[in-house]
Amino acid sequence: MERGMTLFLKIAVYFIGIMVLALFIFWLPRLASGTAEMFPEFAYLQFPVLFGLYVTGIPFFFVLYQALKLLTYIDKNNAFSETSVKSLKYIKYCAVMISVLYAIGIVFFLSQKAIHPGIAMIGCTIIFSSVVIAVFTMVLQKLLKSALDIKSENDLTV
Repeated sequence: MERGMTLFLKIAVYFIGIMVLALFIFWLPRLASGTAEMFPEFAYLQFPVLFGLYVTGIPFFFVLYQALKLLTYIDKNNAFSETSVKSLKYIKYCAVMISVLYAIGIVFFLSQKAIHPGIAMIGCTIIFSSVVIAVFTMVLQKLLKSALDIKSENDLTV
């Protein structure tokens, strides 16, 4: 039963990664050039926006890799280990990094007077989601670290 759940989660992580990669490769460049043609006064923002989105893709894909590692640890009955705590720490840092990058992007748009309410809502949603993920992984990390400390104390007692 447990292996089936982790297999489902691994497939979901791969599916998310493939979909986002396809969006990065095919949809985003086409959307950027189409938007630059529709709004020539903001065409100079086409490449900075694409660059910013691709830069945020790096921590996103690293988070997916860490999630796959965590699921592998669970499959091997090694979920309560220092490596799991380290993976959660990386996920937390990447979520914070994504939030900071999007906040910088929104400030950049505001400075260029190029912010659209829809773009602002999407950016704020991504920032909020990343902060929630960072806080959640921080709680999980502390919980797992506490469980590891209790486990090591029990091992010493016996």
